[in-house]
Amino acid sequence: MRLVSSSIITTITVASIVTLIYVQAVNAQVMQSASYQIESDSINVGGGLASSTTYVLEDTVGEQATGESSSGSYNLKAGYQQMLEVYLAITAAADVTMSQTIGGVSGGNATGSTMVTVTTDSRAGYQLSINALNSPAMQDGANTIADYVPSGDPDFTFTTGASDSHFGYSPEGSDIVSRFRDLAGSCNSGSGDTADACWDGMSTSPSVIAESNDANHPSGTDTTIKFQVGVGGSANQVPGTYVATTTLTLIAL
Repeated sequence: MRLVSSSIITTITVASIVTLIYVQAVNAQVMQSASYQIESDSINVGGGLASSTTYVLEDTVGEQATGESSSGSYNLKAGYQQMLEVYLAITAAADVTMSQTIGGVSGGNATGSTMVTVTTDSRAGYQLSINALNSPAMQDGANTIADYVPSGDPDFTFTTGASDSHFGYSPEGSDIVSRFRDLAGSCNSGSGDTADACWDGMSTSPSVIAESNDANHPSGTDTTIKFQVGVGGSANQVPGTYVATTTLTLIAL
């Protein structure tokens, strides 16, 4: 992306550098209702729960051949409370470079996107969130581009006023949360996923963008994250190399 002033032509590269955090959680269930889940059950004789100020003991009587064993093709955890590990994976998100030209006098918009695929066998599903390293997210030394500020819920249309200079994002995919879904031009409403709609601003606090309550292994689910920079004609944005570093955090539910 190039920001062009009346006297200076400087190349501006706007890159969303995405860092991935992989969090594996233990979550296996064999019985559930609307009000409870039993992650692991066992039928035995004797045993129980005992504790003091310095220890907690859970024991049982009646199982044999317990413990962990493995080979080149399998891992086996047998016996009382040998919890299952959840498979959780995310593809690497590519850096985003916005190549459009924005005039410092006339203003304009630049866009870019990246996509990740989340795969898990957790029966309770997963949650994907995003946050920025800095506030505002887009920075070049002492110069910054403000984070997009929607009017309450995400804005259906990315709107840039004459004096605005801002950076926002919008997720798309079958698992995006209700905040980014739309109905009749209104976000956080209905179940729609209109392309290039429902724009929000970055925060250093994680914001959930996609979530599912079911396993999706082995096919996985794609989520596309679109980024946009808008510069108004009278914003007087300083030319430079602006970079926004964001973090995607994935957890199993």
